[in-house]
Amino acid sequence: MPEFVASLLAAAAFCLTLMALNALTRVLIQAQLALPDLGETGFLQIGGALVVARVAYHRAPHRRTF
Repeated sequence: MPEFVASLLAAAAFCLTLMALNALTRVLIQAQLALPDLGETGFLQIGGALVVARVAYHRAPHRRTF
């Protein structure tokens, strides 16, 4: 069960971070503060979301074995 919770938290963190980074990218493009080649759901956004998901997975409660 703790593995399921950790996976669920990591998936939620990935989705929320990806949506937030896409929104930030859209605002930066419309304000002409970013490169026009920077697109939504690009390498930068997915990479950032994966990093946040990995951190969330490792910080989630895990079963302790002795």
